[in-house]
Order: sequence, then C-alpha cells, then structure tokens
Amino acid sequence: MWSWVSVQAQQGYELQYEITGEHHRKGTKEGLDTLGVQHFLQGELKELWSEGYLMAEVVDLTYHDSVAKATITTRDKFRWMELRRGNLSESLVRRAGGDPRDFRGQPVSYKKVARLFEKLLGIQENQGYPFAAVRLDSITQEGNGFQANIWLEKGPFIQFDSLKISGNARVKKVILGRKLGIVPGEPFSQKAVESAFQLLKEMPYYEVMEPPRVSFQNSEATVYLSLQNRKVNALDGIIGLLPNEAEANKLMVTGQFDLAIYNPVGRGRQYGLHWQRLTQYSQNLEVSAVEPQLFGTGIDVNASFFLLKEDTTFVNRDFRLGFGYQVRPRLYLDVFSKWKAGDLLSVPEVNAAEELPAELDFRYHSYGLRLHYQQLDDGYQPKNGWRLIMEGGVGNKKILQNTGIPEGVYEEVDTEAIQTFGTMSLEEYWRVSNRLVGFLRLRGGLLLGDNILKNDMYRLGGLRTLRGFNENFFFANRYVYANFEPRFYFEENSYFLLFTDVGALEQSGWALPDQLDKIISFGAGLNLRTGNGEFRFLYGMGRSNEQEIGVNYAKIHFGYIGRF
Repeated sequence: MWSWVSVQAQQGYELQYEITGEHHRKGTKEGLDTLGVQHFLQGELKELWSEGYLMAEVVDLTYHDSVAKATITTRDKFRWMELRRGNLSESLVRRAGGDPRDFRGQPVSYKKVARLFEKLLGIQENQGYPFAAVRLDSITQEGNGFQANIWLEKGPFIQFDSLKISGNARVKKVILGRKLGIVPGEPFSQKAVESAFQLLKEMPYYEVMEPPRVSFQNSEATVYLSLQNRKVNALDGIIGLLPNEAEANKLMVTGQFDLAIYNPVGRGRQYGLHWQRLTQYSQNLEVSAVEPQLFGTGIDVNASFFLLKEDTTFVNRDFRLGFGYQVRPRLYLDVFSKWKAGDLLSVPEVNAAEELPAELDFRYHSYGLRLHYQQLDDGYQPKNGWRLIMEGGVGNKKILQNTGIPEGVYEEVDTEAIQTFGTMSLEEYWRVSNRLVGFLRLRGGLLLGDNILKNDMYRLGGLRTLRGFNENFFFANRYVYANFEPRFYFEENSYFLLFTDVGALEQSGWALPDQLDKIISFGAGLNLRTGNGEFRFLYGMGRSNEQEIGVNYAKIHFGYIGRF
C-alpha cells in the first residue's frame, strides 16, 4: 500500500480545470503530480480572493488515469461600500499615497489593504513610532458590501539615544552618527538603521562585522555597531621601465609616489598626495583633502591642487574647492568651483604673418556639479555591484597675451569664450564564481569651446587610464574608452588579471588639425596582498596612431603599496 501511494504522488497528471460563476475561464496544466495540482488550485483561489471573490472554492476534484479534473466556483463578488480613514489625518493619507475613499465600489482585496497598511506603518516607523499598529475597525456587512474604518495605534514615541561601538575602529560617535542619520534626541527611524549597514559597507576604512542591532528601553533606542579598522591608508612607490625615446636601446626610469590617509582620528577626514615624474623634464603633483561635516552640518568640504609640468613647453595649475552632501545612502552630490591657469615655459618663434601656436597662456574659472552613485558589496575591494561618477561644468576662459608673441597674431582667436566640460565613469563588478570576478569600466569626456588649446585638453595614457602607453601620452578634448579585466582570485584580496583597453580619442582645438586616434591595448598582471601591503605587477602593450604593437614598446609597471 505504501509503495502505491508513493507511485501515485509521483504520477504526472494533465489538469483540466474550469472556473465558473461571474468569472469564467477554462484551461489545462500538464506534468503535475497530486501535490502540484493542489498547489496550482490554491494559487487560483488566492487570485480570485484578491479580486473580491471571498467565497470562491474548489467544488469538484477527480483523478482518472492520467487526467485530473477540477471545478472552481467564484460565488458572489464582495465590494467595499466604504473604507473610511478613521483616525488618520489627511496629510498622513496623502503621504501614504492611497486615499481610502478610492476603495469605494472596488472589490474587497486583502492585498490592496495590506499595501496601504505597509505604507502607513513605514511612515510611522521612520518618525519615531516603530511599534505602531494599524487595523480595520467597525467592520459591517450589508449583502455583498463591506464598510470599515482604518484605525492607527502609534504606540510609544521612541528617540535615538546613542551609538554603541564594539571593535577597534577609530570612531567619533558624533561624526559617525550624523553621517548615518542616527543622532541622539532625534526621532527613531528604521530606514536610517537599515541604511546604516549599506553606508558602513561602502566606507573603505571600516570592516562591518555584522548588521546593526537595536535595543529599546525607556522610550529610547540604542544602536549597536560592530566595526573593525581596515588597513586602507596607502604609501605607494612605483618604478616604471620605459623605452628611452631620446636614446636608442636604453631604458628610462620613471618615478611615482602616492600617499593616501583615510579617517586618521575617526572624523572621516581624507588626505591625498600624488607625485609623478614622467620624463626628465616632466612631472605632476596633486594634493587633496576632505573635511567632513563642516561646523557640525551635513556638508563636506573638499579641496585639491594639481600641477602639471610638460617638459619645457608649459605648466598648468588647477585649484578646486567643493561642497558635498550625502543626499541618500548611495547618492552623493558635490558642487564645486575650479580655477585653472596655464603658462608657457618656452615661447616658439612666431612672426606677425604666422598663426598662433597650439599652446598658449590662459586662465579658466568654472562652476560645476559632480554626482557619485554606487551600489557595491564592499567599498574597499568590491566584487559585485556598480559605481557611477558624472561631472560637468561651465565657465569663462580667457587667453592671455604673451610678450614673446606678436600682438597682432592674437586677433585670429577669441581671447574670451565660454567653455564647458563633462566626464563620466561607469564601473561594474560581477562575480562569475567564487574565484572569478569580472570588471568593466567605461569612461568618457567632452570639452567644448571656441578657443580650446592643446595645453588645456584631457591627458590620458598610463596605469590608471589606457595601459600599455606612457603616462599622459595622449591629448584629447573628446574621448571614450573601456577597460575590461577578468580577475582570478587565489586569495581573498590577491588575484591574477588579464586586461584589454579599447578607446577612441579625438583632438580638435585651436591651431590643431582634427585627429581621431583608435586605441587598443592588452596585457596581464598580478595583485598580491601581503601582511602589510600589496605588490602589483603589470605588463602591457598597445597600438595607436603614434605607437605600434611590439615588445620594444611594451610597458612594465610594478611597485609595492604599503597599507597601514
């Protein structure tokens, strides 16, 4: 007998079903065992109940050979005569996005009522009432119609009390609380508690050991966080061996120094220093700093200075001051102003009959907006998720007259003009398996104006942009390129990688012929995490209008990044 039951349960049936009543429908479903038949019919009943057929039921179900036949009757449809807002205020009803009066004459559906209740409770739990409850009250029935009131019981008013931190993380509780929206004395917000977990995971200098926990006592809520410091401060020195273009069959050594300090005293401050010597006469320097929550507000202040010396041709200085605000847990906006100056170091010989050179002295002052949105599983070493950074601005650019160039030549160019710019960076990480992670980055930039100079263009090429080329090898006022990397992790933060970079760069400016350069490069590398740092090695080669693919032009980048 037991073996017969087992066989029957596994037997496949063709279900022929019919729904009768106000709602009439026929259909078949194949390949179901007896449990599958029951599950399917239960789903049909739930759908009918949600449409107001509260008395719908299966009135007949038979099995014969490989065929199952079922009949469902809907019976009468029940409708709302009136659903009143009870003790809800009109403003609360509007915020919930559903007016109870809209239910009048509609089928009685538990799903629709439950959605309204969820919205009402969501509003309350983010305004200091996490124990609020909502129900239907004074329910009456007349025939197939129902009437009821919505009744909200708020429960006790709860305020945030304090943050309790466990672990060795450097934390200023007041600063972190403002960042997370968990401020003592403010109404309790479940949304703030849930968002805190995501915000903390995306902070590179903290490792979150577990989701936040909340305890309630005496109308106050205490939030418990378990945080550990991460070794994300970086001291980086990289040596590059490049073919010496000035002397055949010899190598040129370039140098680079990077220092990044995160959250030094638990206030979320950031400092950065980057220096790089590209050639014998070229180098660049960048200094940056971020001061979070200026004067106790939610506004962050950031400033940076960038200097670029291009051999003996020109020098650029760029100063930027911005004010940022965390609009949402994943969305950050930054309003900034930028001052840029370019000066010639050597002046080419130009007579009155010649055109101006492609590089000139200039001053440029602009205002812009930067948007940063990310949804990553980890802010330090992401393996899943994506990040978008967009930036745009507009300003007035002025070309200065150089005393070494005849004054009459400047009549050919607009010495003052409006110039706009925009950049975009989109990164995506996806985990293919436990050890294989894909990385794709798409970047683009645009510079528009009537007096674009070569020494004002974007600089591309090198380890952080287009690999397989010298640092800052390209000038472009329009560009788009993609970096693709499959990464094979043999340890938590150590991996082998292959890469390919493809792009299109356009150069069109004052005294420059229009030029389009299609770029491709490829190579391989290693990122090895050690006890107190990371060793990086990258080998690549690329092709452009000015460089052929070949071992003689291959680029090797290696260095050690100390983490502390």
